Amino acid sequence: MGRTSDANDRLMDAALDLIWEESYGAVTIDDICKRAEVKKGSFYYYFDSKATLAAKALERMWSEDWKPALDAKFSPSISPLARLTNYLEGIYPLQVERKAKYGKVLGCPVCSVGSEVSTCEVDLSGKIREIMGRKRRYYESAIRDAVAEGQIEPCDPAQKALALGGLIEGLVSQSRIMNDPEVLRELPAMAFGLLGVKTAAAIAGSAAVTG
Repeated sequence: MGRTSDANDRLMDAALDLIWEESYGAVTIDDICKRAEVKKGSFYYYFDSKATLAAKALERMWSEDWKPALDAKFSPSISPLARLTNYLEGIYPLQVERKAKYGKVLGCPVCSVGSEVSTCEVDLSGKIREIMGRKRRYYESAIRDAVAEGQIEPCDPAQKALALGGLIEGLVSQSRIMNDPEVLRELPAMAFGLLGVKTAAAIAGSAAVTG
């Protein structure tokens, strides 16, 4: 097909889909070119390696998909506890939907690739850590605001965000390993326990004391 103007986008689409559906190591450049309907020579016109392609595909996913979605869900105009609730409650149904579509639980593309390449692809693993750090800052902001509003027990927001990210990533990865999205059904409750979210009565009592 040659160096058409959208060949690089098709290559990024194909790489992300194949790597997510299978694994980074199992997918070859030939597989990506075939899925994208792009000649191999055009691949090397745009990218010097599979790792470079994967890093750029993940960055594009972040800027075009993840960041806009996170900006909306974690908007400062929304109550901090509602930000966390809406985000956490969306994880389980999303994995159920994807299993119905693909016939298997796909988990998170960033975590899946990251766990596979962290010791062998320096640039790609660096990009993955960068994306995970960006995502964690949304958690941290919501936790900090929730603490300030008395909705979460006093804590170090950065440490709690790290713990929350670990819980989410661990359970999403486990759901992929077990091919069972039900692992994620109780994630919001587990996350709230981890964060020390106060009950409505405790929040009301705290407000009465400080009011």
